[in-house]
Amino acid sequence: MNDVLHKLPQFLGNHPFLLALFVALVLALIVTELLRLTRKWKELTPASLTLLINRESPLVVDISAYADYEKAHIPGSRHVPPSQFDPENKDLAKVRELPVVIVDKDGRGMDKAASRLVKAGFTKVHTLGGGVEAWRQAQLPLAKGKN
Repeated sequence: MNDVLHKLPQFLGNHPFLLALFVALVLALIVTELLRLTRKWKELTPASLTLLINRESPLVVDISAYADYEKAHIPGSRHVPPSQFDPENKDLAKVRELPVVIVDKDGRGMDKAASRLVKAGFTKVHTLGGGVEAWRQAQLPLAKGKN
């Protein structure tokens, strides 16, 4: 270990690109974690979503493409296409104080929708980490078709 510490300054001096890359990666990780910790919504696992469904009956909004929603969705979820997702909608305004969970096919497009809900005054906003695919991998029930 002592030998490694003696050779480290020489290695870093000989490889400034690797040092810069390492520093950039560490900074990117720190910024990503800080942003995750300061956002106003919580990311749920399939197990924690199941618990939330059983305890508080949240509104589960699936913003997947319609074809993906028809192939597989969480039972009881409501489909809203991303192009029609409007947190200021009168129907959604009625549930501002209830938990709302945003779900999509693979968990990639939910942050923007969750952010819009928070800006619209929703207090209990959640997303499902990994989306419906994570739900499927947890071997939880899926519905098919329109409902």
